[in-house]
Amino acid sequence: MNIEFAWPWLFAALPLPLLAMLLPRAARREPAALRLPFYAALGDTLQAPHSQRPRLRLALAVAAWLLLVLAAARPQLIGESVHLPVSGRSLMLAVDISGSMQNEDMPIRGRQLSRLGAVKIVAGDFIEQRKGDRIGLILFGDEAYLQAPLTFDRNTVRTLLDEAQIGLAGQQTAIGDAIGLAIKRLRQEPASNRVLILLTDGANTAGNVDPLKAADLAAHEGVRIYTIGIGSGEMVVQTPFGPRRVATGDLDEATLQAISDKTGGRYFRAHDTARLMQIYDLLDRIEPLSEDQQTWRPVDELYAWPLGLALLLSVLIALAAAYRGRAASASRRAESAEVSHA
Repeated sequence: MNIEFAWPWLFAALPLPLLAMLLPRAARREPAALRLPFYAALGDTLQAPHSQRPRLRLALAVAAWLLLVLAAARPQLIGESVHLPVSGRSLMLAVDISGSMQNEDMPIRGRQLSRLGAVKIVAGDFIEQRKGDRIGLILFGDEAYLQAPLTFDRNTVRTLLDEAQIGLAGQQTAIGDAIGLAIKRLRQEPASNRVLILLTDGANTAGNVDPLKAADLAAHEGVRIYTIGIGSGEMVVQTPFGPRRVATGDLDEATLQAISDKTGGRYFRAHDTARLMQIYDLLDRIEPLSEDQQTWRPVDELYAWPLGLALLLSVLIALAAAYRGRAASASRRAESAEVSHA
C-alpha cells in the first residue's frame, strides 16, 4: 500500500498567503472629527494583535492552511492489485412472470413447486456461479421490464429475481418485447459476447413485437438466444374422484426452436428442476470462459482527515480571536473608567 495524490498540482497554492501579505494595503483614513485624549493608548491596543501576533496563533494558522492544501490535493491510499477473472460474457436473463408461471408442476426434493419458484432456485444458483460475467435481468408478462442492467453484482441480480412476483408485469406473455429489450441492452457489448437466456412456459400472447422478427433483429445484432421451455405439461389435481393428471400450459415449442435457430443458440425443454439444472451446466460448456483477468486496485480517499483537522484548528483560532477581542474590550473599558475618574 502507498499514498498518492489525485491532484498534486494543487500544492502550488501553498505560497498564496505569503503573496497576500506582500500586496500593498490601502491607507486608513482617521476620522478628523473624533478627538480622544487617550487615542494613543487606544491605537496601541488596537494595533497590538497585528503587530505582535502570538506565535501559537500564527502556528495554528499555518498548520490549518497546510492541511487545507493537503486535503485539496486528495490524498489516496492505494491498495495492492487485485486480479479478477473476467470471462467477457454479457448474459441477459429474461424470465416469464405471467399468470401461468404459478402452475405447480415442477418437482424438487419430493414436493411440487410453481414454475417461477423452480426458476428462482435453479436460476439463482446459476447467477451465483457467474463469477466474471456481467449479468442482467428482464422480467416480462404483458410487457417487458428491465430489472437489472448488465452488472458484476450477482447478489443484487439474484435478490431482484427472488423478489419477482407472478403477474407483476401482467398475465400474458410478450416474448417478442423481451427479446427486443434484451437486444437494446446488449447492443453496447462486444459482438462476440452477447447472450440472452429466455425462460418461458407459454406462447407469445401480448406485446408489440413479433418473436420471430425480434429473432431476426437479434441475429443481425449478433445476439445468441438460448430458449428454455418451462413446465412438465401436466399436473396432478385433486378431484371428487381422486387425483387426476391434467394438461397445463400452451408452450409454443416451434417458435422457441425457431428463435434459437435464427440466432445461433439452442432450445431446451425443462420438464423438471433436474433437467433445468442440466441445461445450465450445458450452457457453461456452450459459452466457454476466457482466461482474461481484470486488474483492480482498491482506493481509499483520505482527504477527510486533513480537512477535519483544518476545521478543528480554524475553530481554535476563532476561539482565540474571540477571547483576545473580549480581553481588548475589557481593557478599553478599564482605561475609559480611569480617564473618567481623572
